[in-house]
Amino acid sequence: MSVILDKHTAVERQPNPRRGKGPSAFTIFWRSVIGRAYPRIIGTQRELSWLFFDIFLPFMATMSYVLVYEAIGAPASYKGLVLVGGAMTAFWLNVLWSMAMQLYWDKEQGNLQLYMLAPTSRMAILTGMALGGLFATTIRAAIILIGGSLIFGIRYQATNWFALVGIFFLSLIALYGMGMLLSSIFLVYGRGAWQMTAALQEPVFFVSGFHFPVKALGTVVATGASVVPLTLGLDAMRQLLFPEMMQQFQFLSVGTEAAILAGLALGFGLVARWALLRMERKSRQDGRLTERGN
Repeated sequence: MSVILDKHTAVERQPNPRRGKGPSAFTIFWRSVIGRAYPRIIGTQRELSWLFFDIFLPFMATMSYVLVYEAIGAPASYKGLVLVGGAMTAFWLNVLWSMAMQLYWDKEQGNLQLYMLAPTSRMAILTGMALGGLFATTIRAAIILIGGSLIFGIRYQATNWFALVGIFFLSLIALYGMGMLLSSIFLVYGRGAWQMTAALQEPVFFVSGFHFPVKALGTVVATGASVVPLTLGLDAMRQLLFPEMMQQFQFLSVGTEAAILAGLALGFGLVARWALLRMERKSRQDGRLTERGN
């Protein structure tokens, strides 16, 4: 209760019950996540032609690799190995083109300054982008995996589905944390972001073992490629899905790869947050970060 004194008398004012402190930081964060994810989910449903280009054309590309194993009479587990890798390519492409490039595109469209002025965390905005992009990406990966398995009669030998799901989500958390970091780096480099994205796409397909066991590249190359979370994630998931075949192609044990993935998820998340804060300071100091054409 507050007291207001004037010249004549003291008047007691009752506190206004309608006046609150406003939403908490947690509420603002998740509202921002939902608000940024919503357009990507709805946009996919409104433009159904995107589903054809994002799902069936990549499905045909993956099938071409599977048919190589089919032509040489390889066991079904070898085809499944390629199929799992082909399904996971959808997530890498989503990270490159819908996460790493997004802030640069928003800058060119004039939206970046709105993000900088918004009273919310930039991590919340990027998290919403990631969750929204996961919707169409998961559909694409599921169609590749389920459709290919039915066509070629691939049977999976997984006995620990809990570990498989855990490895899958650890891989995605680390991968999208990497995407958040790349978004800040690509924004700083400006026009060079296009060349950097193109330069990272196909080489990562190769060194991460999307279409073959990464152990075939040797310990040195496989260790270096482990900085990309899908390298270890794919190897661990293949060990859980095809344990007999992967005994001769195992790079590291599933437990070791899970621990490294957890470390990568934490590391990329912290570094991405630091990079975003540094980018915000740069935008305030220089006043040029949101200028288009840089």
